[in-house]
Amino acid sequence: MQSEAGTLYSWQQVASGLAAVWAEENTREAIFDAVERRDAYRKRGADGKLPAIGSTVDAAKASVTNTIGSPELAAVWTDPDFDPTQKAFYYARVIEIPTPRWTTFDAFRFGMDLPDGAPTEPQERAYTSPIWYTPKG
Repeated sequence: MQSEAGTLYSWQQVASGLAAVWAEENTREAIFDAVERRDAYRKRGADGKLPAIGSTVDAAKASVTNTIGSPELAAVWTDPDFDPTQKAFYYARVIEIPTPRWTTFDAFRFGMDLPDGAPTEPQERAYTSPIWYTPKG
């Protein structure tokens, strides 16, 4: 794919398929404003940026060491602001620790060098289907 920014090769593309922003109101203008200021659903530090997650990938060996994550996710959460008279929906999002990309595995397996700038360790995301709550009556 060619654009003003240059060439984007298929091996550079990784998509999760969903995007979310924190808009002040549910209007087109407010949503685009949120996109412009890159205000996504996230926990931010004092500087407004996401905390860095260290690399867990050894690209040369196409291997990963999990020293920062958990092999299993289990939690119970209760909405502290739950109001049984209001409609609501809930979903969970998780971010995986960085792992070798398929091109990194292939380069290691076939003894090839990756092109300069090739991504070696995407961070995958997962989203649950929403759980909808509708009050009775």
